[in-house]
Amino acid sequence: MASDNPPSTAAIEENSLKQLLQIHRVYVDHLTGGETAAQMRDILLSSLEGSKLFVLTENQERADATLKGAAEDLVFTEVHSSSDSLNARSNIGTGRSSSTSRGMNAGFGIGESESEHSSERRHEAVAAVRLVNKEGDVIWATTQESLGAKFRGASTDVADKITAKLKEDFARARRLVTNTTRVVPPGGSAPQQLGQIALK
Repeated sequence: MASDNPPSTAAIEENSLKQLLQIHRVYVDHLTGGETAAQMRDILLSSLEGSKLFVLTENQERADATLKGAAEDLVFTEVHSSSDSLNARSNIGTGRSSSTSRGMNAGFGIGESESEHSSERRHEAVAAVRLVNKEGDVIWATTQESLGAKFRGASTDVADKITAKLKEDFARARRLVTNTTRVVPPGGSAPQQLGQIALK
């Protein structure tokens, strides 16, 4: 009896990419992670709206897919400390005991130490999100983090990275579908574009 061959990683990824093109309306769920996660959701909504990849809805029942996940935005102080020290010591001694005594002792020592302490205020944001279709299958996921960019904060940078990754994968999906609709007719002539096929 022939064993069933599981789908390859490439086949699973290809299927997920094709499903992205079926998404026309997305609901962004509340992200876990506390108050900062709620702020991240608002920033992410704004970033996704600007991408024009799909319609964002506040009605989860109307959505083709739901964006879920967790996010955190932290501000903390990073403390650095270092200590350098140099110590050298040498002692020489000779002695003789008799009715007359002689002795010689020499000592030499060097001691130097230096310590440095500094603190730096840091801002870090991280988010892990996934797109889930109506059947509950995860069709796309990414994790992004940032210490802040030159002209925007860490949370905004993370939201923009998520949107950029989504746009990149949408473009890959479109190229994939376009390539699968090209055929070479008999006679070996140049490939002919048949148009995009409807995705099941």
